Amino acid sequence: MIGTRTARLPDCRPLLANADDLTLVFQPIVNLANATIAGYEALARFPGAAGPDVWFAAAADAGIAAELEALAIHKALAAVDSLPPNTFLTVNVSPHLLGADAVQRALASRDDLHRVVVELTEHTPVDDLTCLRRQTQALRERGALIALDDTGSGYSGLQQMATVRPQLVKLDRSLVADADGDPVRMALAEMVGEFAGKIDAWLLAEGIETPAELAAFTRLGVPLAQGWLLGRPSPEFLPLTAEVEKLVRAQTARARLTDSVASLLRPVRQCVLGEDDTPEVPPVVLVGEHGEPCSLLLCDPRTLEVYTAPVSLRVHPSTDIGDALQRALTRVPAQRFDPVVCTDPTGRVLGLLRVEDLATAARATR
Repeated sequence: MIGTRTARLPDCRPLLANADDLTLVFQPIVNLANATIAGYEALARFPGAAGPDVWFAAAADAGIAAELEALAIHKALAAVDSLPPNTFLTVNVSPHLLGADAVQRALASRDDLHRVVVELTEHTPVDDLTCLRRQTQALRERGALIALDDTGSGYSGLQQMATVRPQLVKLDRSLVADADGDPVRMALAEMVGEFAGKIDAWLLAEGIETPAELAAFTRLGVPLAQGWLLGRPSPEFLPLTAEVEKLVRAQTARARLTDSVASLLRPVRQCVLGEDDTPEVPPVVLVGEHGEPCSLLLCDPRTLEVYTAPVSLRVHPSTDIGDALQRALTRVPAQRFDPVVCTDPTGRVLGLLRVEDLATAARATR
């Protein structure tokens, strides 16, 4: 049974008899490339038939919106230690409440936010995006990743994406529902995906409910998906069923009309930035304390001089070879031929891609 910290829980007595009236369920987020669970979303549940939106709206009317949201955050963060290996947990936070004292105390209830994805919902406009960027940066410094929910549903969401630069972008359900039969929705989803790729963010199709929707977004190359077809919310961290795994693998196999960069990955040594035992022979990826790539240790082939370069491009293993090559070659001239870093959904380094390998593979597929 997943427990919760009871110390300093926010007071929500105007709505809830006690803190245990708010419970959590967890919905799987699926990595479509290998038919595995990449993470889970923590979702609040309440007594009675009314949905969470009704309860949070009532909390806002009662002036305790931040307290109710903080209670859900408290309970979600207490569940992180129970996560299955190599998965993350997304925790919903309203951007306009992120700076509230109750929410800040809830986020401070766990020092290490590694494996936590703070998901910013877009139900209320944010007036000060600069402040929001500072707040999310502080969470990143504690190990959290940032996700943006309901992307594509309005102009404010695009503004937030440009300002916050999230690592995970969730497509709004309005772009996912019946998209398999609507080329306009697919074009909009592709546009959001292209922008997400340019800021090194993973795209997640939320609300997948039919095999046709799954097939459409698998063909589009969307790396992550979530929805009732793939797994319903549960009080426990459940694995994928055999039927869902078989379905995802079949759809992925059909979608692989072009090769992805996964076949070109080269292993690379990693070293924590600032440690004294950095290998002298490049290439080496210098990572932060949570495994995120910070810079590269490279060797100039003309002078054999070893130097440090920024990570100028990150891609996902499902990225098309031609797309990765195009993005690599449009970097500034000084970085154009630097290796490309390949990462998984949590930001962990999987390996390096050489621009020469990308060019050779791209020519072979013509």
